[in-house]
Amino acid sequence: MRTKSLKKNKINVVTLGCSKNVYDSEVLMGQLKASGKEVVHEEEGNIVVINTCGFINNAKEESINTILDFMQKKEDGDVDKVFVTGCLSERYKPDLQKEIPNVDQYFGTTELPGLLKALGADYKHELIGERLTTTPKNYAYLKIAEGCDRPCSFCAIPIMRGKHRSTPIEEIVIEAEKLAANGVKELILIAQDLTYYGLDIYKKRNLAELLEALVKVDGVEWIRLHYAFPTGFPMDVLDVMNREPKICNYLDIPLQHISDSILKSMRRGTTKEKTTKLLKEFRQAVPEMTIRTTLIVGYPGETEEDFQELKQWVTDMRFERLGCFTYSHEENTHAFNLEDDVPEDVKQDRANQIMEIQSQISWELNQAKIGQTFKVVIDRKEGEYFVGRTEFDSPDVDNEVLIDASKTYLKTGEFATITITEAADFDLYGEVSVIQSEVENL
Repeated sequence: MRTKSLKKNKINVVTLGCSKNVYDSEVLMGQLKASGKEVVHEEEGNIVVINTCGFINNAKEESINTILDFMQKKEDGDVDKVFVTGCLSERYKPDLQKEIPNVDQYFGTTELPGLLKALGADYKHELIGERLTTTPKNYAYLKIAEGCDRPCSFCAIPIMRGKHRSTPIEEIVIEAEKLAANGVKELILIAQDLTYYGLDIYKKRNLAELLEALVKVDGVEWIRLHYAFPTGFPMDVLDVMNREPKICNYLDIPLQHISDSILKSMRRGTTKEKTTKLLKEFRQAVPEMTIRTTLIVGYPGETEEDFQELKQWVTDMRFERLGCFTYSHEENTHAFNLEDDVPEDVKQDRANQIMEIQSQISWELNQAKIGQTFKVVIDRKEGEYFVGRTEFDSPDVDNEVLIDASKTYLKTGEFATITITEAADFDLYGEVSVIQSEVENL
């Protein structure tokens, strides 16, 4: 017979999905710690909070499997309580309550005070920027807005996250200052749509003004932009990027497709001509800019002709960074009314073809870096190498710089000047020229 654990309650927060979920888990953990709770991230604890993802099929399956795994642990007596929050819970709460009723309680994406109450904690409104970061100490995600007003046909984010809501500049700056005081040197700005920032509270696109405020935060050396939208991009951001050395010459801008008919069906509000023109303007304004994009293949009605047009465009544009996903048919989205008529094996083959093209492009671009030197931040040690990134690379998704650990000792979070000696498709190998801390000590 299962007996309740006698040990002191320890709350284990398990995070699934994107960087927005990472941020939300960190805020939850900060609130719990402020209420005197013992909290850990993806370690052992007798109370479990699973922060789920509900974006596409693979993510939903991972979330459900994780819930079922912990329900088995609860049944076996290894954990006492299991709570579920996040996007999957927001989107499918009635179904989850019916199918997995033994979960102690389900919470949506806007129900943090209720979740805290269930965990015996109080929601503290005054805790601006108080988080327990789970990323390596040198970088942190900084969410500047929640929700999305875009009408993209394939996307369920507005269902799960609601309308766009910007966080005031002064609150973001306070959070950035607290992160910097804890040793964070790189801020990765995230939102469902960075380009919409400020329209709701300042009645104008105000990302550039936010960046001007953030570059003044002492201790922050890099500020990186994630998840811009191609229509309505505030071009004054490029002026700030050029002028301010702290703003990385990097932009993550998901473009999804390039065929006009597919873009129209996706409700993206742009065309191939406009998108190509925008990218050329980016490169003219900031010649050193690295552009990361993501694409979707296998969208309803995507013909072989549409796909060949996309392949040729990827070949011509030579993106520095690119990811490709297969279309996921999501309930309650506009595209769900369309027939999901591209077979799964065709979707996967198309994704593979795109990534083969990108692999070759990345290899060629990396070969050109051999002999050059770059400022590199060290994220971790892995096996025989210290692993770092240039300002042109974001964590987890982009290229990494590998430095032989037997030749040099480097600290996590430290910056070093690295000369590139070898290059593969998605990895660079280098040797240390200068360690920043040594320069500072001179």
